[in-house]
Amino acid sequence: MRLRPVGEDSLLVDLDTPEEAQAWHAQFLSRRSAGTLAPVREIVPGEKTVLLYGVSDVDALEAELRQWSVPTLAADSGPLLEIPVHYNGADLGAVAELWGVAEGDVVRIHSSIEHRVAFCGFSPGFAYMTALGEKHHVPRRAAPRTSVPAGSVALAGPYTGIYPRASPGGWQLIGTTHVRLWDMEREPAALLIPGMRVRFVPQEPRLESTDGPAAGTNAERRIA
Repeated sequence: MRLRPVGEDSLLVDLDTPEEAQAWHAQFLSRRSAGTLAPVREIVPGEKTVLLYGVSDVDALEAELRQWSVPTLAADSGPLLEIPVHYNGADLGAVAELWGVAEGDVVRIHSSIEHRVAFCGFSPGFAYMTALGEKHHVPRRAAPRTSVPAGSVALAGPYTGIYPRASPGGWQLIGTTHVRLWDMEREPAALLIPGMRVRFVPQEPRLESTDGPAAGTNAERRIA
């Protein structure tokens, strides 16, 4: 763990792996909820970092963190969200070929594991979800699409993501969902937040890939 001051009132916790960043992020949230963390305005996770923004005494917090033991992340920590998916993506066949399996096996593998939101970025509501083992990592497309439909479920590197709105993108498209990822009338506006666990639930029949999913309702949320 490397602690780096950022400006006058923030501290960046720099870790070696995404898993360590997720464990530290969960630890910070837990301690803040319990009132055992120094006042922090925002806790912002990244791929391998956690930014503690708006700290009243950076030096004191840094000294405190150096006394902590390395946290572990419980498999069942965080709320669980189930997201219905039609596995009809334009790149499903390409992903199957990269994995050396049939298309149905891509669906089975992707939907049988519990994913976790590591961090958010790219566009409002876009979450980077981890869980796929190294043998199931896939490269981005050599030629990005100029427009990816909203609701597209996609893979790139170690991550699964869902496009909240139509936008350019180079991820491998494996499916579509009707859930709303970003809604300014909802609190919080983002459906997917760091630390959340996610399961993808296959829907039948598989739809033909078109201009994208129609507007739909929010996914069903249940708390573990």
